[in-house]
Amino acid sequence: MKIFTCFLLFCVFSVESQTLEFENDSLKKIKTEKTFLKQTTVPRILIGSGLILTGTALENGIQRDVRKMVGNDFATNVDDYLWYVPLAEMYTADLLGVKSKNHWFDQSKNAFIAHTINKHATRGLKNLFGKERPNGYNNVSFPSGHTSKAFTSATILYEEFKDTNPWLAYSGYVFASTTGLLRIANNEHYLSDVLAGAGLGILITKLVYHFDYLFDWNPFRKKNNGVESLTTFNIAPTYFNQTIGLTAVLQF
Repeated sequence: MKIFTCFLLFCVFSVESQTLEFENDSLKKIKTEKTFLKQTTVPRILIGSGLILTGTALENGIQRDVRKMVGNDFATNVDDYLWYVPLAEMYTADLLGVKSKNHWFDQSKNAFIAHTINKHATRGLKNLFGKERPNGYNNVSFPSGHTSKAFTSATILYEEFKDTNPWLAYSGYVFASTTGLLRIANNEHYLSDVLAGAGLGILITKLVYHFDYLFDWNPFRKKNNGVESLTTFNIAPTYFNQTIGLTAVLQF
């Protein structure tokens, strides 16, 4: 009888333990989903605002006011290159040994995937909407490709350094926002194009980082006796005997 009672208690505790474990896993999953939805609030608002604003008299008025402000002859190609800056910041920080979320190979992999998806998504939406540019050059204005690329790069930088260096993490958005403003000033895009492009770039990058475990492969990751290690390369400025130099360290 005692043996049967002990066995019954064991079964009850086992079921309760499994139930609690299942409930904990479910709670973790719900919490993760809520966190991700919260993280994508801003890009969803930007895309929604762009969709609502596009083609309205309000944005046509804004476009006219901006062109009057900068001058109808205003033109610059700086916005063609600004989207590279956040990526350059990221790799420079890596070389200087600033702690990031991922190894440089994983950073590059995520950047390649995010920009590839963004390129095809932006192109598809441009063809779908067929919106004419404010300068009348063609009908692929919505959303802004330059802006979506810039915000993709900025969000990659943000995801990598948000926990270790907030100033660096947010700095990419300065260049991305400048890109969007210049697209309007250049009379290449309306405000709605820029808003939607910004939201698209952020959203796609957030999705890539959320599901990055699906393509978790790094040839520089090695295991020695069950301990995982990564090949790293750091470079730092030095000053000795009134001489400025650089120190490079390659760690296996």
